Amino acid sequence: MTVWLFRAGKQGEFENKFLEDERVYLTWDDLNVDLKEIESREALYKELIDHYDLDKEKRAINWASQIWPIVHAMEQGDLIILPSKLNRTIHIGEIRGDYVFDESLGSPYYHYRKVNWIATDIPRDRFDQDILYSFGASMTVCRIQRNNAEERIRKMRNNNWYVPKNKNVKELVEENEETVSIDLEEYIYDQISDRIIQRFKGHRMENLVEEILKAKGFTTFRSPEGADQGVDILAASDTLGFGDPKICVQVKTSDAPLDRPTLDQLIGTMSNYSADFGLLVSWSGFKSSVTKEIPKQFFKVRLWDSKTVIQEIFKNYEKLSDDIKKEIPIKRVWMLDNEVEGNM
Repeated sequence: MTVWLFRAGKQGEFENKFLEDERVYLTWDDLNVDLKEIESREALYKELIDHYDLDKEKRAINWASQIWPIVHAMEQGDLIILPSKLNRTIHIGEIRGDYVFDESLGSPYYHYRKVNWIATDIPRDRFDQDILYSFGASMTVCRIQRNNAEERIRKMRNNNWYVPKNKNVKELVEENEETVSIDLEEYIYDQISDRIIQRFKGHRMENLVEEILKAKGFTTFRSPEGADQGVDILAASDTLGFGDPKICVQVKTSDAPLDRPTLDQLIGTMSNYSADFGLLVSWSGFKSSVTKEIPKQFFKVRLWDSKTVIQEIFKNYEKLSDDIKKEIPIKRVWMLDNEVEGNM
């Protein structure tokens, strides 16, 4: 079993199509060429230079290294890793078909493989940090294998997508391994996420969300530990909390994405508390049954997953309490964006 990383666009713009169509597409724009007719990597490299009128050899070599596997290396039964850009989860599929070229599908969907999505919305926090590091490779398509990743992912599959407790693996990439370009932003989120969930698991996450709301200018009331009657935090503007908007907040830190009943419960609670809006916080993200409701609930409910919480920390860090800053010590660093050219 070989494990392949696949990306559904730089911003995840093709992710829902991948999942709904049960396919992975090679999303290079206007590549209306049957790749089965190209017999070697060198021929593919030359074809890309001519087809796209490329003036940089490095870009053509990079593209060819990613395009070649979908036709000539991937096999039925191999696993596809699809990191979500819509929330901090991982989708995993099993290849169930040979390479297909279908020009009638239009750009950029000419090339695909059929996939059976065997697990979707797996929280990133379930994976070891070195595996997540590999998932952050800044390529549209590549093989995942360092640190015995293929065997470890197979064991996770047999353990309902949890790392086996009896693992005996040294995490982090060995220094002598080949250096790869990674998605630095995703790597940073993974590191901060790991820190936060260690320090704010369970009821303490409510404290963190409350501090963020205070930093944003809200007056809050937090329910004591125990039965919360469907609401963990109440928030409203102005000094005494009598202003608008009035918000009901529900916070969950379970290790599985939230499903529709929790959203429905929050909407009912909003009515009971005469709230204008609802905020549903789920550290492990949301199942598709919830995300599909986003357009319908746009004017009433907001959803925060771990990435959104971290973004709110970034935006409001200077206004957070000293206690929170001690638990989450971060600093702003500016650097050049040297993302590998040419990924589609």
